[in-house]
Amino acid sequence: MSNSGELIVTPRLDLHLIPIPELLLLHEDPDNPELLADRDFTNPHNELSHEHSGPLRWRVPQVKADPTVNIWFIRWIVLRERKEIVGSISFHAPPDDSGMIEIGFGISQPCRNNGFGTEALLGMWSWVITQPNVKILRYTVSASNLPSMAIISKFGFTHIGQQLDEEDGPEEIFEMSVADFQLSLKDGFTANNRS
Repeated sequence: MSNSGELIVTPRLDLHLIPIPELLLLHEDPDNPELLADRDFTNPHNELSHEHSGPLRWRVPQVKADPTVNIWFIRWIVLRERKEIVGSISFHAPPDDSGMIEIGFGISQPCRNNGFGTEALLGMWSWVITQPNVKILRYTVSASNLPSMAIISKFGFTHIGQQLDEEDGPEEIFEMSVADFQLSLKDGFTANNRS
């Protein structure tokens, strides 16, 4: 697994950071033909466009207020073999004062049940644990979202409580310390072999 600020590489996926100009264009004009013109991948499932805009409405204002935070934000999840966007993934914000960082992701409907979400999470978390001031990984999910609940159970995160999300309603909160995540990686952890 190769991890850099702009690109995170996992066995099957490339997680491309969306640069600020592309992020703004995607938010303001998702049908613009110039949007992915300089990329070597396509967006056949219209990820992050129109009704699939996902986190853009929150991340764009954050980036406009402070462009340095974009490194934490939205990445295209690209299936390398087909050179197609299959989803997106993003931290909600830079690490907070306690070092906690929360993540969210979405996989396009036709691409689900292939392990892309699990692989993308592992790639993002493997990158973020190398960043300064990150101490706690957080994942929140509605208990009724059974596929996402199954994903987090593979990673062995601890359930620490619930929160009420303004848009999604009640969510379960799961966390793992960076030290425990690193230990799991050192011990040969992969999301597929964790019970």
